[in-house]
Amino acid sequence: MGKSSPSPPPAPSPVDTARASTSTNVATSIANAFLNNTNQMTPEGELRYDVTDNYTWNDPYTGLNVQIPRFSATQIRSPQSQAIEDQNQAAKFNLAGMANAQSARLSEHLGQSIDLSGAPDAADPSRISGVPGAATTFGDAGQQQSTLGDAGAITRTYGPADDFSSDRGRVEEALYGRLNPQLSRERSNIEQRLQDQGIRYGSTAYKAAMDDYNRQANDLRLGVTAQAGQEQQRMMDMAAQKAGFENAAQQQQYQELLQSGTFANAAQRDTFQQQAARGEFANAGLAQQLAQQQTAFNAQNMARNQYMNEQYALRNQPINEISSLLSGSQINNPNFVNTPNNQIPTTDVAGLINTRFSQDMDIYKQESANYNAQMGGLFGLAGGLLKGGMGMMMMSDVREKENVVPLATVFAANPEGEAKELPIYEYSYKKDPTSERRVGPMAQDVEKIDKRAVRTIAGRKHIDTGAVMGSILRAA
Repeated sequence: MGKSSPSPPPAPSPVDTARASTSTNVATSIANAFLNNTNQMTPEGELRYDVTDNYTWNDPYTGLNVQIPRFSATQIRSPQSQAIEDQNQAAKFNLAGMANAQSARLSEHLGQSIDLSGAPDAADPSRISGVPGAATTFGDAGQQQSTLGDAGAITRTYGPADDFSSDRGRVEEALYGRLNPQLSRERSNIEQRLQDQGIRYGSTAYKAAMDDYNRQANDLRLGVTAQAGQEQQRMMDMAAQKAGFENAAQQQQYQELLQSGTFANAAQRDTFQQQAARGEFANAGLAQQLAQQQTAFNAQNMARNQYMNEQYALRNQPINEISSLLSGSQINNPNFVNTPNNQIPTTDVAGLINTRFSQDMDIYKQESANYNAQMGGLFGLAGGLLKGGMGMMMMSDVREKENVVPLATVFAANPEGEAKELPIYEYSYKKDPTSERRVGPMAQDVEKIDKRAVRTIAGRKHIDTGAVMGSILRAA
């Protein structure tokens, strides 16, 4: 065929990949070691890193031998610091000799028991327990007065009738007893005078004269009623004054009883407060007495503890002196700064190799897919014709196709053996109700390469698939 199928890329060798990765990582580690082992110089001394020898390491998988350098760190004091250290060592030697001589006397010293015969006696707790008990109750201050004596009932009425209507009636009767006879005589006199004047009974003049008389009589009777009312009111005022006097006397008696009860309760409260004050004073005295005894108890125990601590200090003093002599004086080592920890990242050689292989495989897969699509479209021509029933001719006129998309180009050959390029398209037929997408060449392009491979039927160009597959796309 005119265009050969792509070949897959060769897979990387695992041994070669491991050898390259190991070599890169070891070289990076050695470079990091030289970067970080920094020599330092200080006033107190110096710190130096030197490569003293090499270690040969063999990779068991690849058989690769790697020379790994070994470093030694050396601290060197300054001359002044070294002189001080020499003096300290000499002083330590002398102190150690003194401690050795002093330790020879420890056996005799520790063989004697501590003498506590002169220690003060411990405090006696019974001296604290003899304090009397605190006062918790008071004497009887008496009962508080909660009731008063009988001050008498309040006067709520003036008398049996309350309104003195009977007294009023008697006054009215007495006044009417004097008024009525006079009114009768006055009426008789008026009637006689009217008769003497010739004024008849029932006449207008008679009625007018009698009306005047009746008004005067009514006015006199109203005066009697008013005077009787005044007498009733006077009696009621006198009764009210009497009731008010009685109630004032009852109120005065109540206030006297209330003041007497208040005074009694105040005296009872004063008695209670005096008894409470005496109880608090007694308890404060007991607390002070207990505090004094507690202070004396603690002071005696503190004196004994102080004596015991002095005895223990005297016993431990020789041991402490020897320990101090053995400790000697110290000298500080030179202080070096923390050097930066620089790291060169290792190269992922295996990852790069495998990534390149994956990329080559992806390219190979894409080329294979394109090649298969192109060839599948061409071979689909022949397969479609064998199923379609049109013999070896296939209608492939560009005028019958739509939605044409160029895909690729394949190598072809004309009858003279010249190499040509045949475009391949994706398309669908205009009269296909399913709009199925197909792949193949156009009859017009095939005709340009070999006119014998194209025929015109019913005004449309058809491809002779046998000629296309046999001559135009023959194997190169």
